[in-house]
Amino acid sequence: MTMEIKAALVKELRERTGAGMMECKRALQACAGDMEAAIQHLRKAGLAKAARRTGKVAAEGVIVIHAMGRTAAMVEVNCETDFVAKGDEFSAFCEAVASVILEKRPADLVALSRLPIGSREGDTVEERQQQLAAKIGENIAVRRFEVLSCKGIPGVYSHGSRIGVIVDLEGGEPGLAKDIAMHVAASRPVCVSEAEVPAEMVEKEKEVLIAQAENSGKPSGIIEKMVQGRLKKFFAEVTLLGQPFVKDPEVSVSQLLKKAGASVHSFTRFEVGEGLQKKAENFAAEVMAQVKGA
Repeated sequence: MTMEIKAALVKELRERTGAGMMECKRALQACAGDMEAAIQHLRKAGLAKAARRTGKVAAEGVIVIHAMGRTAAMVEVNCETDFVAKGDEFSAFCEAVASVILEKRPADLVALSRLPIGSREGDTVEERQQQLAAKIGENIAVRRFEVLSCKGIPGVYSHGSRIGVIVDLEGGEPGLAKDIAMHVAASRPVCVSEAEVPAEMVEKEKEVLIAQAENSGKPSGIIEKMVQGRLKKFFAEVTLLGQPFVKDPEVSVSQLLKKAGASVHSFTRFEVGEGLQKKAENFAAEVMAQVKGA
C-alpha cells in the first residue's frame, strides 16, 4: 500500500531541493516520509542538483512562437549558458511548452506550471522543467509568455531564437504583417502610438529636455518651443507609427500603413534576457573556492 504523504511535507522537500512536486512526493513515499532520507534519495537520482545552483543567473535561453489561425503564443525560457540554449533537449522542452500555452492558454505562470506536458502520465511543465535542470546541471526557468488572439492578421517574426515579435494587423495582407513584426524586432518601439506612451516616461523625458534647454540660456518662450520640438522627436523615436520603416527609411511606419489601408492594434516583443542582470563569472575564483571547500 502506498504511504499517504502530506502536502506540507512535499512542499518542504521541494523548497529544500528544488526538485519537482511529483518527484518529491515519490521520494518521500520511497523513504517512508523521512525528510533527510528523501533528500539523499533525490540527490542520488540527480534531481536535487539544480537547487545547489540557485546563485547562477539564468539569462540565456530562447524565444519560441507557435501560431494557429489568428492566435499566437510566445514564450521565453531561460538557462544559464548559450551552449545549453542551443541543445536539442532544451529546444524540445521549449517547443513543448509553447505548444501547451497555445493549446491551453493558461492565465499565468503558476497555471502554466501545473499543466500536463508530454506523453508520460503525471508530468507537468514544472516537473519536466525540474527534471531537465537536474539532467543538464543548469537552472531552467520559464520566465514569461504571451498569448495574442488577433482581431486582424497575425504577423509573426523570429530573429534567430533570441528575439520574437507578434503583431496584430488590421487590413493589409500577411506580407505586410510580417514586415511590421520584423520592424518591431529591429527598432524596438515602446508602443504603437503617442497616446500609448506611459505618462511617467514622458515626464522623465520632459525633465531632461527642460534642463537641457535651460542650459542654453535662451528666453523662456524659446525654451518652451525647444522642448516641444524635442518632445515631438522623442515620440517619433519610441512609437511604432513615428519610426522610419526599417526596410525603407524614407517613409514612416504610419505612412506605410496608411498607404496599405491598414492599422496596428498591438504588438508584443520579447528579447532573451532583457531586464536580467547576468552575473559575471570569475572562473578562477570559482575553482579556488571549490578546491578550498573539498
